[in-house]
Amino acid sequence: MIELKNISKRFGRLQVLDNVNTTFREGECIALLGPNGCGKTTMIKTILGMVVPDSGQILFNGQKVNNDWKYRSQIGYMPQIGRYPENMTIAHIIEMMKDIRKEGGVVPDDELIKRFGLDTMMDKKMRTLSGGTTQKVSAALAFMFKPSVLILDEPTAGLDPVSSETLKERIIREKDKGKLILITSHILSELDDMVTKVIYMNEGNFLFERPLAELKEITGEEKLSRAVAKIMGNKSIGRPSNQMQPV
Repeated sequence: MIELKNISKRFGRLQVLDNVNTTFREGECIALLGPNGCGKTTMIKTILGMVVPDSGQILFNGQKVNNDWKYRSQIGYMPQIGRYPENMTIAHIIEMMKDIRKEGGVVPDDELIKRFGLDTMMDKKMRTLSGGTTQKVSAALAFMFKPSVLILDEPTAGLDPVSSETLKERIIREKDKGKLILITSHILSELDDMVTKVIYMNEGNFLFERPLAELKEITGEEKLSRAVAKIMGNKSIGRPSNQMQPV
């Protein structure tokens, strides 16, 4: 569904993405992991067209996305930190997005608005909202237009436990519908029940890219956090071995 071919991006002297190649397919729920500054957010933004790579190509459903913004209507994006006009209310933000997207002919999905209780605070201005409530608005907007691809950047950051579980349930349901989902998170324990594949990035490239089941098998660990810790601690990760092959 989404293919990255030889994607590179440099900001000044910093090589943020270094010849990245991968394919994301329908029905996959992918955990994109790595330390701060490893290139995760830049890779997401290149897929969204918010950052233009220095070289390489991005294909969406087999079509190059260069100078074509229409594919973005098929992507629901939840940023780590949502930034909205401070003087607009929740209702204004939601109605504005519905108006922008009305040409797609999709009936908006208001489930998360109701489950998060946003329908009881629609007159509140964005500048008065807590970080967690702003996250709820971002989540509701990401899922609202029934996209075929979901890109969720630290989606549970700032959410209370009940809201976090609500969002995780919705993510799993969308995965079960065969949608492509890409998630970044530093809380690996939240990903165990959701993801099908794990990508670990560092210094602009992939250290490994493996199905979750395979990762658990080669490490002998059932928890994603322990499996990642074990594979990162294995010095053979950077060279071929009988047990672990680098991507």
